[in-house]
Amino acid sequence: MDNIIQGIIKAVELLVSGNSDVFQVMALTLTVSGLATAISVALGVPLGLWLALKDFWGKQVLTSLVNFGMGLPPVVVGLVVSLFLWRYGPLGNFNLMYTPTAMIFTQAIIALPIVASLSLAAILSINPKLRWQLLSMGATPWQANWLLIKEARLGLMAAVIAGFGRIISEVGASMMVGGNIKGQTRVLTTAIVMEVGKGNYDIAIAISLILLLIAYSIIMFLTILQYDKQSQL
Repeated sequence: MDNIIQGIIKAVELLVSGNSDVFQVMALTLTVSGLATAISVALGVPLGLWLALKDFWGKQVLTSLVNFGMGLPPVVVGLVVSLFLWRYGPLGNFNLMYTPTAMIFTQAIIALPIVASLSLAAILSINPKLRWQLLSMGATPWQANWLLIKEARLGLMAAVIAGFGRIISEVGASMMVGGNIKGQTRVLTTAIVMEVGKGNYDIAIAISLILLLIAYSIIMFLTILQYDKQSQL
């Protein structure tokens, strides 16, 4: 209990004092998580829409792989990406190992199946006859698809929230491809693991509280947007 109280006090001190190291880690966390979420949404939503609207051979197999990816262990993703990014790997010449770019790429892979699967479910929850009605009324396929996206926007926003939540809480893959280098690839989750390893439980709790505060603030913002969309229905 004393560690928790000390952690709360330490978190307030770090934020009020404007600790440069903490704010640098916070900024990198937001940058990596934000860009990874944007990439996963940009790829996952179209993938979910395509799977929902297209019929093709092997669709069930591909859909099952996307659903399977929702529970893919992050450390496995980190290992595979590391093998590609190591000096003698296929992408070794790009020197991306232990960089924020590698972390963004890895986290986007982790969140992509979540966003795609939930987007697929959101589109499938709409009356399947709606798209045919829109097409019969003269809408182009692109217009019909866009209207379906607008109709499913509540579920799609839930997909974004779930993807972001998975990304900002990820630690194993980030350490594997980022290395937890101070001032370069250290984010809040990896900083927590480091402080626990050093026995600085008060600092670890303080950083954890800061991480929870940031995650909740962003998810609350996304939730407000979600409810605003609902009120427009």
